[in-house]
Order: sequence, then C-alpha cells, then structure tokens
Amino acid sequence: MSGEGVVGGHRVAVLVRDGVLPMELGLVHQLFGNARSAQGARLYDLTTCALTPGLIRTDADFPVHAEHGPEAVAAADTVIVPASHEEDESLRPGELSPALAGALESASGARIASICTGAFVLAAAGLLDGRRATTHWLSADLFARTFPAVTVDPDVLYVDEGPVLTSAGEAAGIDLCLHMIRGDHGAAVAAEVARRTVVPPHREGGQAQYIRRPVAEPRLTSTGRARGWAQERLGEPLTLADLAAQESMSVRTFSRRFREETGLTPMQWLTQRRVDRARELLEQTDRTVDRIATEAGFGTGASLRQHFQAGVGVSPGAYRVTFRGGRGGPA
Repeated sequence: MSGEGVVGGHRVAVLVRDGVLPMELGLVHQLFGNARSAQGARLYDLTTCALTPGLIRTDADFPVHAEHGPEAVAAADTVIVPASHEEDESLRPGELSPALAGALESASGARIASICTGAFVLAAAGLLDGRRATTHWLSADLFARTFPAVTVDPDVLYVDEGPVLTSAGEAAGIDLCLHMIRGDHGAAVAAEVARRTVVPPHREGGQAQYIRRPVAEPRLTSTGRARGWAQERLGEPLTLADLAAQESMSVRTFSRRFREETGLTPMQWLTQRRVDRARELLEQTDRTVDRIATEAGFGTGASLRQHFQAGVGVSPGAYRVTFRGGRGGPA
C-alpha cells in the first residue's frame, strides 16, 4: 500500500514467512488500511516484507509476493509477525535463523506484535522474557513448556505489554489490531474501522479466547436483543434484571446464556460498553468528566475514573489530553 496521503507517516511492516496464514496477512492490511483521519487520509503506511523478497508460500494453495526485504522492518514504527505453522512450534529459545534474529534486532524502538503462533518467534528472540504473553490456545501448553521465562496466559484474546504485544488465534488478531489503532488514534477511529470491516468494535484483551458455545444453539434464545437494548440506554441505571427481562428469561438463565455467547458476565460487558462510550465523549466533546460519567452510565466522576483507569490504564483527563491536546483536535 502506498504511503501517499498518509498522516503522520506511521509505518507498519508485516513480516511474512513461508507458511503464513493469508487471513492473518489480510486482516492487518484491511484494518490498518481502513484507518483514516477526519479528512479521509490514511493514518498508516503498510508494507509487506520478507527476509528474502519474492514469492512466499502460504498455508493455502497460492503464494503471496513480498516485494520488500528486511530493511522495511528496520524502518518501521510497528512490526507485525503473523503465524507460520511451518516453523513456529518447532522454535526454541535463541534458535531463530540469523536473518530473522537480525531483522527483529533491527526493529529496536519499534512496537512489535504477533498474531497467533507468531508469539513463538518473539519468544525465541527473547522479546517476551519476563513478560506476559498469549498465543493460540491449542499451542499454549507447548509455548509455556518451551519458553519458561515467559508468563503465558492461554485464556485471553491479546496481551499488551507496552512495546511488545501478542494475540491468540486469527480472529483475535482483529481485536489486537483494533486495540493498537484505538491506542494510536482513539476509540472513534477504531470504531469506524470496525464498522467498515463489519467486525465488533471492541473486545477487551482479557476476554476468553475460547468459548465452548461461541454461537447460541438453535434451540436457545440469543441475548443479542438485550445487548442492543442496553447499548441504546448506557446512561440509564440498568440492572441485571432489566437485561434479563428483555429476553423474557430468569436472571439465572440469562446470565448463563449471556456468558456462553460473549465470554463475559452481563455486568462486565455493560461496564466495557460504558467505558467505550466515555472514551468517545472524551475524544469528541469538551464535556466535564462528571457530565460524561452521567451520560456513560457511571453516575459519578469517581466511579468513571475508577473504571476508566482499570479498563484503559490512564485517567480520563490524561486520555483526553492524549487525543485532543487539551481542547484541540487529535494530538
């Protein structure tokens, strides 16, 4: 993708290897490529690269062509390593090829993220030593045994350890990319990317990556109507009984089905949506924290600050300064 019209010139290098999963490569380009400023300019400059430019095998029946070499990694602000099931699970600490190890070393100062078993590459390079990380749940036990210096969390969608991020299977890569876009440019930009791509705008990293019944069985009543109803009333004092009533279920049945479908309790889900709403209001308006707390359904500024700090990692005031520069446009 050309860098023409890119705002800020944030360079994303996607480092592919033989055996790359086309879905993982495509989702990175789809999501970051759809991130636009208010004026419509692209916010990221994406480059697909390989250790040796040329045709790269995929795990499908077609190759991809990587025009660029490892120099793109050295020049990048963000490096993303998709999975390669041809080699990932065979990697051991310090056993990367000299070319791959050198490429990652050249990315000093860049943000580095992996999708699925791409975490094996980051761990073999020593980038995850002493850090939390995740990978696909099917590979998590092997990952933990192979890299004892890494604290493995097999039950989450992604882990953000600052300069190094890891995600679970392919679909969790979508959540990780949206998380990075949200951190770079705010909730409104990430939500628009999600809307263009027709994916959920926000799933917290701590949400379970493997839900035993991810889609309600035909005989079960979905809780989707209650979620839509609540989404339109975030500023109101909603209770678990209110949500259950929308589906004509008992609280116990509703809670069980809700968790089966989303991996979250109803109140966890509601808190996340209210934090999302608060982020949008902090980015797009000059309203006070107390007023935003009321509109987002937290009731008081103190409650908003508590939940915002827990969910986002910064205070509402610091978040507003980051994305509005005080009162102006995005920083």
